[in-house]
Amino acid sequence: MAQPREQWASRFGFIMAAVGSAVGLGNMWRFSYLTAENGGAAFVVLYLLMTAFIGLPVMLAELTVGRGARRSPIGALQHFGGERWRLLGALFVAAGFLILAYYSVIAGWTVRYALIGLIDGFGGDAGERFAAIATGPRAVLWHLLFMGATVGVVMGGVRGGIERVALVLMPLLFVILVGLAVYAATLPGAAAGYRYYLEFELAGIWDMDVLAEAAGQAFFSLSLGMGAMLTFASYLPRESHLPNESLVVAGADFGVAFVSGLVVFPVLFALGLQEQVGDSTVGALFITLPTAFAEMGAAGRVVGAFFFTALVVGALTSAISLLEVVVSSLIDGLGWERHHAAFLIGVTIALLGIPAALDTDVLSAMDTLAGQFFLMLGGLGLALFVGWRMADPEGEVRAGAEGVRWFFLWRWLLRLVVPGFLLFVLWSMRESLAAAVTGLAGGGLE
Repeated sequence: MAQPREQWASRFGFIMAAVGSAVGLGNMWRFSYLTAENGGAAFVVLYLLMTAFIGLPVMLAELTVGRGARRSPIGALQHFGGERWRLLGALFVAAGFLILAYYSVIAGWTVRYALIGLIDGFGGDAGERFAAIATGPRAVLWHLLFMGATVGVVMGGVRGGIERVALVLMPLLFVILVGLAVYAATLPGAAAGYRYYLEFELAGIWDMDVLAEAAGQAFFSLSLGMGAMLTFASYLPRESHLPNESLVVAGADFGVAFVSGLVVFPVLFALGLQEQVGDSTVGALFITLPTAFAEMGAAGRVVGAFFFTALVVGALTSAISLLEVVVSSLIDGLGWERHHAAFLIGVTIALLGIPAALDTDVLSAMDTLAGQFFLMLGGLGLALFVGWRMADPEGEVRAGAEGVRWFFLWRWLLRLVVPGFLLFVLWSMRESLAAAVTGLAGGGLE
């Protein structure tokens, strides 16, 4: 006999869990980095446009399919589209499975750095420290410990595990970031850091590569294309207002990303380290910033500990959503009990992630294939499904949102605009994808 489907205890609990899924390591640095490198405030405007016309339509599509079917990705796509569309749901599950395998490795790094800030401080050679932390037996150990924590939360269920943790961790993340941003504003280099971060350079955003970066960031940062939002929406009541939920989640996700930049760049400019950012996002996050914290003395130790604690929070809430996609699919499709599914899948993902913990080239290739290509392909498939195949998506999304008048526009965005942009971004990724497929591209994790 099928078990009754779990539900969120409150709308706020769902919002915190969904925001936690969206907010991750990419928000905490990648958005700031891309903004500074691609036109400052002009890039922010472009990113917001991409969020409005690419990210939000896909998010609303995921929420609509998930709430309507009340199933995880494979069952939900089959419910609305028939047997052939199960493959798209399987792609979502595969993406969550593979992303978590290497994402947990990076999350293990953040835990190590948070503990370093709390216990030892950030003195010494930052590059040598990162090399020692990023690979080897200790990287494997912290990867396994982080996966254990993730499995423990998912075992607790929707209310007792995911929602309860999100209600504590997400407000904590917001408080830490706002506090760090206030402190950063008092540093002598704050004004120069803000100018570098937000200077309006309109010329840069006409570059097609920048446009692809903005569309990609809008898509990646909202945790789309891997079934997480779809799965979380399957636990929503029928009367939930999906357009409002989408806007709140997207707004909170952008807020975390934007405020993170208000922390990072004043710190770098206060210590004259802006030239060390270079082309590596990982290098900036795990080498340049710890160097800055070390040069700040006792204050830097505290600031660094809080900053990496915020990263741990973002990493854990995102990892929980990734694992829930796979676990929910096994519960729905095979009738597995939650504890059994979470444990076995958690162990399998942990084992799959060990090669990434031993070699950053493996990690980089996994990120290109699953964290970029699979997500884009999944989002493209979902847009085409809801735009062209699903019988009455407007009627489905209108439940609980009867006063909204623009659902016709939403469907046409899914039919034409979203697929066009996602195909463009996929085309722009062709070289990095080919490199990952043909031999684990050299050069480390970028």
